[in-house]
Amino acid sequence: MKYENILTETQNKIGIITLHRPKALNALNAQLITEMNHALIGFDADPTIHVIILTGSEKAFAAGADIREMKDKTFDEVRSEKYLWDWDIIGTISKPIIAAVSGYALGGGHEFAMASDFIIASESAKFGLPEISLGIIPGGGGTQRLTRAIGKSKAFEMMLTGRMLNASEAERLGIVTRVVAVDQLMVETIKTAEKIAELSLPSVIALKKAVRAADEKLLSEGLKIERDLFHACFAHVDQKEGMAAFLEKRKPHFKS
Repeated sequence: MKYENILTETQNKIGIITLHRPKALNALNAQLITEMNHALIGFDADPTIHVIILTGSEKAFAAGADIREMKDKTFDEVRSEKYLWDWDIIGTISKPIIAAVSGYALGGGHEFAMASDFIIASESAKFGLPEISLGIIPGGGGTQRLTRAIGKSKAFEMMLTGRMLNASEAERLGIVTRVVAVDQLMVETIKTAEKIAELSLPSVIALKKAVRAADEKLLSEGLKIERDLFHACFAHVDQKEGMAAFLEKRKPHFKS
């Protein structure tokens, strides 16, 4: 597959995927997701790759899903298309995935970072799930993974207010493993990946599977509930108003 929205490279036993829609702050459209999933599956199947790094630009890991692409979708469309179902392919990858986050990791960007096995963030990183301001809810795992990571009360506050966390607060809450200087993000992430890459790959894969089982028990049920509720948002006029207001750079006027 020829990639237009991501960049890929390998360094020894490390596969690196860089989200690359610079004009859109790496907003996640369908083509980018397809390309990212293809690269993830390819690295997972490659016996020479032991660790995967997922990253973006210094300005944005990913500023969220592409609102322009979603705006006019209807409830019937998102249901029949199984919209966002392919967002959880990252959760099926057997090899370790490290998210290297700088700048904005909002909405879907935050969700993909959390779906990775752990996050190393730069001092400029900002995390948030502001979907409620668009008349929808997180649909790529946010309600499930964030609540598991930081607890119900903090997750509710963060998602209901759309408040962004800086890197140090995200580290304090346990979302982020480590915070480093902006210019050292990839240096430190690659160093970490190199340490993991030298370990026994079957053991690393087994460890990941075991930890995931502990962390995600019943997650599949939660993800289905979340997707159903996300799809239902597209039956409401507030979804159209929220996304129109975002694109028109004005305050939304919700009807319900």
